[in-house]
Amino acid sequence: MRSHLLNHTTAEDYRRAVTAGVEQVAARLASTRKPFSGTDADGLSPVIDAVDLDRPLGDTAAALDELDEVYLRDAVYFHHPRYLAHLNCPVVIPAVVGEAVLSAVNSSLDTWDQSAGGTLIERRLIDWTAARAGLGPAADGVFTSGGTQSNLQALLLAREEAKVRPERFTRLRILTSECSHFSVRKSAGLLGLGPDSVVSVPVDREKRMRPAALAAALRRCEAEGTVPMAVVATAGTTDFGSIDPLPEIAALCERYATWMHVDAAYGCGLLASPTRRGLVDGIERADSVTVDYHKSFFQPVSSSALLVRDRSTLRHATYHAEYLNPERAVEERIPNQVDKSLQTTRRFDALKLWMTLRTMGADGVGELFDEVCDLAAEGWRLLAADPRFDVVVEPVLSTLVFRYVPGDARTPADLDRANLYARKALFASGEAVVAGTEVGGSQYLKFTLLNPGTTAADITAVLDLIAGHAEQYLGGSLDRAS
Repeated sequence: MRSHLLNHTTAEDYRRAVTAGVEQVAARLASTRKPFSGTDADGLSPVIDAVDLDRPLGDTAAALDELDEVYLRDAVYFHHPRYLAHLNCPVVIPAVVGEAVLSAVNSSLDTWDQSAGGTLIERRLIDWTAARAGLGPAADGVFTSGGTQSNLQALLLAREEAKVRPERFTRLRILTSECSHFSVRKSAGLLGLGPDSVVSVPVDREKRMRPAALAAALRRCEAEGTVPMAVVATAGTTDFGSIDPLPEIAALCERYATWMHVDAAYGCGLLASPTRRGLVDGIERADSVTVDYHKSFFQPVSSSALLVRDRSTLRHATYHAEYLNPERAVEERIPNQVDKSLQTTRRFDALKLWMTLRTMGADGVGELFDEVCDLAAEGWRLLAADPRFDVVVEPVLSTLVFRYVPGDARTPADLDRANLYARKALFASGEAVVAGTEVGGSQYLKFTLLNPGTTAADITAVLDLIAGHAEQYLGGSLDRAS
């Protein structure tokens, strides 16, 4: 079995095996005509359950042939122009090359003696991103697994900076938009803050946090004797792509001496945009910022980071172990990234972004994000002009939320069921993948446009498919009722 270990004696075997894998994926990508096969769990589960994991196939070629049946054939392909669902992006080739390199070398980014150059590359990219955000010379940060972990760590730092004893954690409050990511509430639970700790702040018609409502919530905290430990602003909400008014929120946070966190997991692509950077003006006043390169920088999962304006706040995540990162390493100026991270063993995900920037440049990435934002604006015009659909807000980034609304009178429950049915039927057909959400208690559909290869013609075709499925459902409902 030693023949399967990657080392100097098996380098040629490694080359052949990886080349075969790349060729198999490339062939599948080249031949994929739909974003999804349309299979369901009942159909696919028996195929995977039939694999006897105690009886190996013996060689990589056979395993790759099997993999096509159990995975590649039925994978959901984000690169396809009619995948319009979640915040999943097609990935750029330089990042995939970086992924192959980091997996083979297998550096762990917790300590210098496991990563060396990897540590310095990650630190350089953190500095670069923090500079793009304008966080100042004391800024720092660390790569994470994703926006949820970044938000959790940011709120951990905010809790510790609030300097409240654990027995009084129930007095702490996190103020955030009613459209913010669910990870804010999840983080509050994980941090032991109690179910009432998250205060939902109303939004305006464009789904942005209302500064007046935030000011009122902060005054209520003051009157009640609770402690506003953090305000979480969002630069790119998951449902609407809305950007909270960051300068006004920053001013309120400064007035009330409250930690300001900006969840820019989605909107971070604006930091590279040649034309839209001004949409996140005010982000430089944040105490912490979440960025997800695996959303709007077109990186493979996972690639995210937490940035802080004051590097000293990262001490709240620092624990020392003699066998890993002894305290004397700090005095010796040994750069151990585990001193900043919630994780210990951690992949060298920064390499993917490094390869991307060194190949394409930041403007190249930003231009791709600009393309999908422009496409969303065109999609909004199509929806606004189409009497079959109701669209909620004009997009700032690349998300469209809408629902099918037939001309004849229908009950709200009928419309909800028709839109739910259309989404499920479309997914089952494999012709396109769209997301869904709830607005004002009603069911809506959602396009999250992150593929520059998607066109207005694709959007029109998918809207026609949605309308066809919804009409089929409503017609069938009437037939069954007659």
